[in-house]
Order: sequence, then C-alpha cells, then structure tokens
Amino acid sequence: MSMTTNESARQRIDSLLDDNSFVEVGALVKARNTDFNMTAKDTTSDGVITGYGVIDGRLAYVYSQDASVMNGSIGEMHAKKIANIYDMAIKMGAPVIGLIDCAGIRLQESTDALNALGEIYAKQAKASGIVPQITAVFGSCGGGLSILSEMSDFTFMEEKNGKLFVNSPNTLDGNYVEKCDTADAKFQSEESGNADVVADEDTIFDKIRELVTILPANNEDNDAYSECTDDLNRVCGDIEASATDPALAFSQISDDNLFVEMKSSYAKEMVTGFIKLNGMTVGAVGNRTELFDEDAKVVEKFDSVITAKSADKAADFVKFCDAFSIPVLTFTNVTGFKACKCQEKRIAKALARLTYAFAGATVPKVNVVTGKAYGTAYSVMNSKALGADAVFAWENSEIGTMDATLATKIMYADEISKADDAQKVINEKAAEYRELQNSAASAASRGYVDTMIAPEDTRKYVIGAFEMLFTKREECPLKKHETI
Repeated sequence: MSMTTNESARQRIDSLLDDNSFVEVGALVKARNTDFNMTAKDTTSDGVITGYGVIDGRLAYVYSQDASVMNGSIGEMHAKKIANIYDMAIKMGAPVIGLIDCAGIRLQESTDALNALGEIYAKQAKASGIVPQITAVFGSCGGGLSILSEMSDFTFMEEKNGKLFVNSPNTLDGNYVEKCDTADAKFQSEESGNADVVADEDTIFDKIRELVTILPANNEDNDAYSECTDDLNRVCGDIEASATDPALAFSQISDDNLFVEMKSSYAKEMVTGFIKLNGMTVGAVGNRTELFDEDAKVVEKFDSVITAKSADKAADFVKFCDAFSIPVLTFTNVTGFKACKCQEKRIAKALARLTYAFAGATVPKVNVVTGKAYGTAYSVMNSKALGADAVFAWENSEIGTMDATLATKIMYADEISKADDAQKVINEKAAEYRELQNSAASAASRGYVDTMIAPEDTRKYVIGAFEMLFTKREECPLKKHETI
C-alpha cells in the first residue's frame, strides 16, 4: 500500500497494533520555533504521532513519522515526543517501535533540532539492552536518522520506497543512484547488513508483530513463555538431509516448526533467528553450506567457512540474546575461515567479536555438531572451551584440527615420499587419524562432547538440555564493559 498523507502515519500504527488499542500521547504538541515564518505553518503533532498500544495483548510504545507535516523532518518538539516515549518504555519495560518516514533535520530549527536528535540517541543508548528497539523504514531515513535506525536492535525496510543512508548515493565519489543505489533495501539488506527484514508494508507489520510476540518485553521479563502443544519427544526424521541449511533444521526442531529468521539476505553462510522449544524462545545460530528454496531444491552453495560478515552477524545476534536472557543454540558445521585479501582486512577482529560473544554470554548455551567441526573455526562456534553448557554431536560428525587426509600428508610427509605405494600409506594413516583424532567419539572421550546422538533425536535432547539449564546463574567478574 502507498501512503503519503497524515492518515498514512496513523494507519501504519493501526496496522501494527491490536484493533482499537492505540492511545496517543502528545497529540497537541506543535513546533515552538518562530523563525522563518514557522508560525504560519501547520505543524500538527510536529510531524510525529506517538503513543502506546498492544500487540497480541503485549504493551508496546510506538512513534510514526508524518511526512505530510514538514516532510516528517525532525525538529525540537518532534524529537522530544520520541524521547518521551522512550522514557515511558524504559519505566514500564516494553519495546519501542519506530516507523520512519523523514526528510532529515529540520533546517528552520538548526541547533535546536540537532540537540533534540542527540537526545534521542541518548535515550536509545540508555534503552539498549533494557527493552527491544525495532525500527521500520517506510520512506527516507538518511543522515543522522540512519544512526537512529542502526541503534535499534532490528531494522525492517519497505522493499520499494524505503531509503536508508548516511550519504545519498549521488554524493559518493564515482557513484550515482542508477549505478548503485546504496540507499535501497536490496543494498542495505544484502551488502551492508543494516536491514534485517525487507518486505512490503503489510508483511512488515506481520513480521514485527511476530517478532514482538516471540521476544521478551524487557531484560527482566521472566514470563516470556507460551504453552507448547507440540510433542516434546517428536522425532525429526528428515533433519539430517537438511543439516546443510540450518534454517530448515531449526524449523524442524522448533515447536510447530516456527523459525523467525533475521538478516536472511546477509552473510547467508551463517543463519540467525529465533525458535521455540517447549514454549521458550531460543536464539539459533548455524553454519550453512547450502540454501534450499520452498521446493527443497538447492539454489545456492557456500564454503563451510566463517567470513568476516558472518562472524559479525552471529556476534551481534548472540549479544542481543545474552542481553535479554534468551538461551542460545548453535548448529556447528564449519571447517575454517574464508581466505582472501579482502577478508584479511577485518576477519581477525570479527572473529574476536564472535569469540567474545559466545564466551561472554551467561545465558544457557547448547551446541550441536551436525557435520564437520575443524580447527579454530570449531572453537569459536560455541565450543565447550568457550563455555557451552551442553554439547551434542551427531553420530557421523567429525571434530578435529583438520581433514584427516591433509593432516596425514603433513605428519607423515617423509614416510609418504619414500613409500612405494604412497596412496596406500595415506589411506591407512588417514583412517587411523580419523578414528583417533577426528571423530566426534574421540572428542567425547576427552570430555569435549557430552553425548553422541542420532540426528532425528535432536529436538528432545536439546529441549532436555535447556530444561536442565533453566535455573542457570553465572556471574562475570565486575567490570564496566568489554573492550572487544
């Protein structure tokens, strides 16, 4: 649906919230500035509608920018209304949802507008980790507004009209919008990873409602559980065939097959999203080597490696889960790190962030090794060494330093070079290495894996582990914050 009038801002709120639940706050607020003949302009609600309502019965605060008033630009009172909503949300412990359609800073109010926008940033920083923050971009979200969007936990973008940018495409050296629209939803979801979900307006409202109902209302919400009508011991007979695409595997073990994927178009070799296990929300992270379409056909393949983008994607997701006491489940199937000059620019730092995210998270953490788990890449994917509370491994999975054949060629290089039948030596030594060092059973014998399981039993084992971990309490040494 295309909306450009005052009614669009209100209609978006009505489309988001439960019927007749919206209560407006600050409806009579207008701009205070009198410069540049501002008194002659109608600034009803100062270009933003603010208030609260419920989503599936849950309290939520919302602001919706009105492009029909000063193009939705942010002025002093406009920003103060949003800041007020944040104050209320923090006190009441409820999520904040911003519906963005804004021309930017209101030039007629200059430093008053700048200061007020800065106050919104401060409120967002204060709210971070206390209440979920969700932003949906329906029109322009440029310059300083892009900071507002990216300080949110999740960003949705309307697929046709949403524009998210710091600098507009035409201002970038050697670029213009027809060449590469760096502000559009495709770029922001696939290249920058700033947009979590891209869809039409109606779908965005449905997806936000789904997300709000699956997330806790705040960081102390102990009642974010739903009744489970699914069989806790349900056998997932097809899960092994879909293990290369964790999006499918996660949905198979989840209650009623629910999987809410985030950043599905970005760093596709890493899957992140939310599932339900026995009514409890769980954050899910997994390595992907194949992408299946709706007809269960492979449409894209990936190396079994972690990239800088996928490390950042997973790290941010795990940190969000930890902040809101959401348990974390990982499906590990990785053999190394992406190797190229471009990756070397930032992959070490990205891997450090991922390592810290898992190691520093105090929520219940469960890891399932579904395929190959080699080298340091295995270590950083929620391994026992980083503090995973329970580690399961599928019966045919492999855990070790590297591929057995490659390890054999390194360890027995001299013997192989002198052998009459080099291939026979390689095969024999590789088989021995595979049994002694590369099998999940070998890792289990050393205590790095708690239980070997059949793939089809994954759901019941994972649910059992999280039930055991329900009362987990872990305190970290006193510090102000991390530096990683």
